[in-house]
Amino acid sequence: MPNVVCIGAQWGDEGKGKIVDHLGLSADLVVRFQGGPNAGHTLVVEGQKTVLHLIPSGILREGTLNLIGPGVVVAPETLLDEIEGLEQRGLKVQRDRLRISDRAHVILPVHRALDEAREEARAGAAIGTTGRGIGPAYEARVGRTGIRIQDLLEPDTLAACIDLALEERNYLLKNLYAWSPFDPEEAYALAREWGVRLEPYVDDVSVTLDRSLREGHSVLLEGAQGTLLDIDHGTYPFVTSSTTLAGGACAGAGIGPTHIDHVLGISKAYTTRVGGGPFPTEDRGAAGRHLFEVGDEYGATTERKRRCGWLDLVVLRHAVRVNGVTSLALLKLDVLTGLSEIRACVEYRALGEPVRDFPASIRRLEACESVYKSFPGWNEPIGEVREFEALPAAARDYVCWIEDELKVPVSLIGVGPDRDAIVERVNPFQA
Repeated sequence: MPNVVCIGAQWGDEGKGKIVDHLGLSADLVVRFQGGPNAGHTLVVEGQKTVLHLIPSGILREGTLNLIGPGVVVAPETLLDEIEGLEQRGLKVQRDRLRISDRAHVILPVHRALDEAREEARAGAAIGTTGRGIGPAYEARVGRTGIRIQDLLEPDTLAACIDLALEERNYLLKNLYAWSPFDPEEAYALAREWGVRLEPYVDDVSVTLDRSLREGHSVLLEGAQGTLLDIDHGTYPFVTSSTTLAGGACAGAGIGPTHIDHVLGISKAYTTRVGGGPFPTEDRGAAGRHLFEVGDEYGATTERKRRCGWLDLVVLRHAVRVNGVTSLALLKLDVLTGLSEIRACVEYRALGEPVRDFPASIRRLEACESVYKSFPGWNEPIGEVREFEALPAAARDYVCWIEDELKVPVSLIGVGPDRDAIVERVNPFQA
């Protein structure tokens, strides 16, 4: 069976949860391979909205095994709250439904405090972090002072790990930011409680994946955030702290690149962004308000208002290239209904010169102006459409133009918030 990587092709919030839930019908395993509780994947099933921050979006599909890979930073209290919330709704989250890598790193309260203290100190120059402790947890991992899920299960050595994790961060909180330090004994007691409650789910995810692949099972690897938030290829420093690209899926899950058969890029039919940083196609006028209101554009994690603008082909060309995108899922096409004119950015202009490739320089990006192509809109509602040919001609033309520009087929089209509101032209697992 083929294996698929699902990644965001913009600044996140593209609708990856909806697509992973849809493709969960074809996948035996769903694996989250990076990020932390700063991600928010929203699913709407029979009118009921579910927002997941750590548990993979395949959890709502019966018979699917969901894995949290070693590349994820886990906030145990968030994960336990999600498990409890799902079980209160009648969904039993047991080991046959969810497992957590023993190599995944843990987000401690001190990481969150340091995250918030830094944003507070930056004041007007804040990056727009969610304050969930993601960055400090990844820093600890790279600095080799992190705590892994496995450490929570080893009380004899956990205290020393806690001391090491707190020493430098407590010093920074107290002396640089004038915040209260954390007590090592309290941190140890909390970590032990986490270990006891999480132990039934702990697994060597890489071994489980390898065994499943050898048995011919299909795997869907689910990314968090989006390409333009990647630590290397995004709008640095307005980025997240991990590799959000398809190339990071293998290391973040614990498998080799030869197992990847298809890379599905997820994009909205327009563009949104949460937090700070340049946004070349942002629209602050009536069209932007339409996208915001009709698209219900609030961050799933922070509930912050998303900034809205037109589709950006410079961004998408960049995403297609750095991810090796095989096909595209274009979501929220229905939100464009009712606009008399639809626009899409084909390139930027800076100092009178065309810019077709996404620049590394934030200063240069801020100086760029978008060059647009205009399309006629449509008024026909498309929420009940399930066949491409049944879409309004203007909508079909818009989709086909995107395909021609990117040289990548659009395999899935989102036409509404509900679980089944998808036009499936080609299933990536059958491509």
